[in-house]
Amino acid sequence: MPVITRPTESEYAPYFQRYTSKVSETDAFAVLEQAFTDHLEFLAGIPADRWDFRYAPGKWSLKESIIHMIDTERIFAYRALRIARNDQTPLPGFEQDDYVPFYHAEKRSPASIIAEYKAVRMATLELFRYLDEEDLLRTGTMSGMPISVRALAYLIGGHERHHIILTKEKYL
Repeated sequence: MPVITRPTESEYAPYFQRYTSKVSETDAFAVLEQAFTDHLEFLAGIPADRWDFRYAPGKWSLKESIIHMIDTERIFAYRALRIARNDQTPLPGFEQDDYVPFYHAEKRSPASIIAEYKAVRMATLELFRYLDEEDLLRTGTMSGMPISVRALAYLIGGHERHHIILTKEKYL
């Protein structure tokens, strides 16, 4: 199994500290593997009546929040792939709120969302499983700032933790 060591603060934009700080462990790959098991179980245990719940007017439903978490992992993993393969094309940011109307969350079952989470995480793990140290240290440009492949692994783990904490605090 690979070990994805903690990036230095120069390997990601200061904004992302809010997510990297949620991962205290020294191996992001192990974090992603463990979260896969823990969070699948957690998501499966959410009562059916909470999935469409919004904790305040104008806030995302729980379905929308979980789909956002999945989309963000998919985007960060894609960015990691591009940078790991030495693609030096600057990668743009994305506006998360612009994606929500196109989730069609009201048409989705919790089971379909959980299945998508599972598929995306499995793909993320397979991507990172075969990257070597040189690949993990490779940097590119994301949203006009430098980012390393290993920092993206920590961002995926930290962003997921951020949303699981919000789910427990705001939705359940």
